[in-house]
Amino acid sequence: MGKIIYWTIIRTAVTIPALWILMSYVQFQYWWFIVLLLVYLVILHPAIMQYKEFERDNKDIIESTLCSSCKNFDRSAVLCIKYDQHPSLENLPCEGTDWEPVSKLNYEEEKQN
Repeated sequence: MGKIIYWTIIRTAVTIPALWILMSYVQFQYWWFIVLLLVYLVILHPAIMQYKEFERDNKDIIESTLCSSCKNFDRSAVLCIKYDQHPSLENLPCEGTDWEPVSKLNYEEEKQN
């Protein structure tokens, strides 16, 4: 998830000066259309696509590993908070020894978010 945010910031940092320079070459009546188009095409759309890819790549980990039902698991980062490691289908950071179940109520709330 951090990679998505990092590259979104980089693309924003490149787009803003480019738009600033482009402002002197474009008529004002087209300016806002160009700004909105570039912000969507260069910043928002790639971030949305990267996020969808992140969700697709981590769907199995979030839905079907022991970690996903542990209270030390952060779904948004796919991270074991206790060990500060990313679990995978083949590797659980604690190997199941420090697994602590999430209460049923909290698990359903997190699943909905």
